[in-house]
Amino acid sequence: MSRTDAVPSGASARPVPGTTAGSGPFLPGTFRPAPRPAAAWRRALALAGLELRITLRNGEQLLLALVIPVAGLIGMTVSSIVDLPEPRVDAVVPGILSLAVLSTAFTSQAIVTGFDRRYGVLRRLAAAGVGRGQLVAGKVLAVLAVLAGQIVVLGVIAAFLGWDPHGNPLWAVLLVLLGAAALVGLALLVGGLLRAEAVLAVANVVWLVLVGVGGVIVPLDRGPEWFQTVGSLTPVGALSDGLREVLQHGHAPSWTHLAVLAGWIVIGWAGTVRWFRWL
Repeated sequence: MSRTDAVPSGASARPVPGTTAGSGPFLPGTFRPAPRPAAAWRRALALAGLELRITLRNGEQLLLALVIPVAGLIGMTVSSIVDLPEPRVDAVVPGILSLAVLSTAFTSQAIVTGFDRRYGVLRRLAAAGVGRGQLVAGKVLAVLAVLAGQIVVLGVIAAFLGWDPHGNPLWAVLLVLLGAAALVGLALLVGGLLRAEAVLAVANVVWLVLVGVGGVIVPLDRGPEWFQTVGSLTPVGALSDGLREVLQHGHAPSWTHLAVLAGWIVIGWAGTVRWFRWL
């Protein structure tokens, strides 16, 4: 039916005031729909924002990300349960920074990913056009944002406790980035492969094991030979030992530290690419 057919008999078709004959009530070009997906970087940023909001609203995540590291920093500095060189805070901070990276990049991400799969969140994200690349980018950006906040808070508290860092801070930044990359890859591998209940158990057990043998509480060089060998081959052990070399002793990290972290990056991300499941 044409526009003129809709006009009653005997009436004339007159345009709406302010428009031309034959046009609608709105000027051409008033509305410009763009029915296409947002850019990939916008989707990644949106997902990173979602991950950050979930972390800030979740008491368990805040406990892992901030409360436990802060309590460990203060407790290990003011107490003498573990025999450490003086000033104690200089020996404590590298291990606590490694604990923060482990908690945020591995344990938290593995649990969140596992339960997102269980409740269909990842399936809905995939249906909304979020691909694997945007999912990974969003999670990595969220982890880096949380780590930046953790480092600032822990650094301020450590400074009040008398912390005097040494060495080039860029080495410390590089070690934290490599450690986070390795642990996020392992987190996505665990969270994207196992059932949610299994992820919860595995993530917590791995956290406890790596805290015990990764030089978080006791520096690797103060333990027996087997402890040093096993701990140095873990991502947390390489990270904590490398940070102690930089922040406590003022040296550059050894190539062994960097090679171990790079190896875990390859293992974690290769496994994620091969076995990660959305459902």
